[in-house]
Amino acid sequence: MFVNPVPGEVTAGELIDRVGLRGLRIGTAHVSEKHANFIQADDGGLAADVRAVIEVVRERVASETGYLMRSEVRLVGFPESAT
Repeated sequence: MFVNPVPGEVTAGELIDRVGLRGLRIGTAHVSEKHANFIQADDGGLAADVRAVIEVVRERVASETGYLMRSEVRLVGFPESAT
């Protein structure tokens, strides 16, 4: 989901784990229990829920570690600031 901020030094998944967000659920979307850098949606899941998980992860990682998380994917139908 997110680009590794410092390849070879720290991964996005490690940072998400570090701030305790593995398994975070918002509505129909959640951070994967198997790999913290994956966001999954339930059958019939809402794009807005996926976006909400992305934003919580970004905000929490930035505030607790200082790393800025950049998305590997482009969200279609949302403002540019959401990607």
